[in-house]
Amino acid sequence: MAYKALDIANKIIKSVSDSGLGDLISNLKLQKLLYYQQGFHLAYFGTPLFDEELEAWMYGPVVPSVYNQFKPEKQNPLYYSGEVICLAPKEEALFSEVMRVYGEFSAVGLMNMTHRETPWKETQVGTGNVIEKSKLQSFFKKKLK
Repeated sequence: MAYKALDIANKIIKSVSDSGLGDLISNLKLQKLLYYQQGFHLAYFGTPLFDEELEAWMYGPVVPSVYNQFKPEKQNPLYYSGEVICLAPKEEALFSEVMRVYGEFSAVGLMNMTHRETPWKETQVGTGNVIEKSKLQSFFKKKLK
């Protein structure tokens, strides 16, 4: 089952704030964590975690609807609001593992990592240029092994 990207974003924000992982979360860091969550979910389950598309923007992968939701915060840390969704047990386990591994990196560190990865490199950079889910799935399957 695919969730709303904003619900996953709030789950990421809460996860970072609860665990004290790395720096406070900015919109830039949030976008990269959405990319890693989506990529690993596609690779492991064969289905997207959320339906919204990731686009290849100048500073890396972005979910435009989530970016726009938090855009007014500019460089301020993000805070979750409202209820945080629960995923299916196996999805929760994968979500937690991705957060454990990638949540400690800074926003710039995550951006640099995404810029070296095939899905972003093989997608023309610019607003509206979608990173294909098939590229994400193929790339992240190799990282699971």
